[in-house]
Amino acid sequence: MKQKLIPIISIAVGILAFFMTMKFTRDKEADFQKMKDDFNKRAETITVMTARHDIPGGTVLAHTDLKKKDVFKINVGDRAVLLNDGRKLLGRKVIFPIKEDSPVLWSDIEGGNSKASGLASIVKKKMRAISLSIGGTAAVSSMVRPNDHVDILGTFSFPSKTVPGEMESVTLTVLQDVTILATGQNIAKDQLEKSKRSSGYSSVTVEVTPREAELLVFAEQMQGRLILSLRNPDDLHFESDLPEVDFKHVETKLKEYNLYRQKYIRHKKTIR
Repeated sequence: MKQKLIPIISIAVGILAFFMTMKFTRDKEADFQKMKDDFNKRAETITVMTARHDIPGGTVLAHTDLKKKDVFKINVGDRAVLLNDGRKLLGRKVIFPIKEDSPVLWSDIEGGNSKASGLASIVKKKMRAISLSIGGTAAVSSMVRPNDHVDILGTFSFPSKTVPGEMESVTLTVLQDVTILATGQNIAKDQLEKSKRSSGYSSVTVEVTPREAELLVFAEQMQGRLILSLRNPDDLHFESDLPEVDFKHVETKLKEYNLYRQKYIRHKKTIR
């Protein structure tokens, strides 16, 4: 009887040893895979926006303040501004100072990350968002995009200053250096693919003060047309004495403007 039990016990022990070995091997493989995943996670790099130089608190960010840099994701988590979100920073204010070469964190930026907060969270405090019926050629052939800076021009029919009872067309600059928050349904926090950036729209949403909002609403209700003039985002120049343009102004100033362009913009020395 004992002789019959010994082979059975040996087989049972062998089977048990086999399964224990398999379990041990699988546990080791799982531990190794976990270590491998942890290593890959720690070694994963992402491209973020960093400070090109020391940025004091209160600075309104421009292209010249920022640069891109590859960093380990584990060091910044979800707090850093990714390269694809870089345009969202333009025109936004820095709350806390940022050291040169340090990643720009959403917590450093006024309003923080507006990824899931809609348009309202983008509007700066004491400012307002207002939509204007502008699109197509009036929006630089629909190439104006969220975060762009524009001047808003308008052509209106005003009572003539020289002929009582008559109306005359006048073109003037209504507002300068205005930030575009949205074009159609595409808001500044959304980053569109390049192929979609030129899609048409019939309205733009701008960020203005309450008084400017009243001015624009009145301008839209008048019999006229609003047009956008696109600016370089780093151009902070303000024209303090732009004239109202009517037929008489065109007639008297056309030659002067052309001479100025050739001499001071095209730098043609022979122009007098």
